[in-house]
Amino acid sequence: MPDSSQNNPLALLAVDLQPAFLDVMQDGVSMKGRCLFALEVAALLGIPVFFTEQYPEKLGTTDEQIKTAAGTNAQYYSKTTFSAFGAKGLAEELSGKGVQHLLLMGLEVPICIYNTALEASARDISCTLLSDCMSARRKADIEVCLDFLRGRTDCHILPSETVFYSLIRDAKDPLFRDFTKLVKKYS
Repeated sequence: MPDSSQNNPLALLAVDLQPAFLDVMQDGVSMKGRCLFALEVAALLGIPVFFTEQYPEKLGTTDEQIKTAAGTNAQYYSKTTFSAFGAKGLAEELSGKGVQHLLLMGLEVPICIYNTALEASARDISCTLLSDCMSARRKADIEVCLDFLRGRTDCHILPSETVFYSLIRDAKDPLFRDFTKLVKKYS
C-alpha cells in the first residue's frame, strides 16, 4: 500500500488510455469513469501523473476527456514496448522525482499492465494496481495475470477508492470534503 509521506514518493501512471483501446473493452465506459475519478483525486492530492501512449502515430493519443481530467501538469510518453518503462524518458523522470511507488491504471491488464508491473518490481518500484481502473478485451485473462502478479511481485491490487481513502487517512483531513465530492460524482 502506498505511503503518502515524503519518505515514499508516489505517482500515478496511466497506461495507454487511447480511444483505439478503450473502444474495444467490454467495460470501457465504466472503466474510463473510474480512471477519471482517479485522475481528479490525484490532482486534488498533488500526486504527479504520467501517461504512456502505445504507438500514438498509428493508434492516436490519450482520450480527450481523460487528458482534461489529468490537467496541464500531466506528462505524456510515447512507446512501442509493452512495458511503460520502454517509453523514452519515463524511467529517468520517475527516478529523478524519487518515485518509489506507482499507482498503476490503464490497458490492457494481460499485456502492458502486466509487463509494466513486472518491470517496476525488477526496478524495486512498488506498485498498487487500481483494480477498477484497468481492463482487458478478455475478462478471463485479467484474473490469471493478477494472480501471477500477486504471487510473484510486491504489487498490491486494490480498488481506487480504497487506495485514496488510505492516503487521506482521516475525515479531518482538509481535503476530505473535496475528496468525498469526487466519490459521489463518480459513484
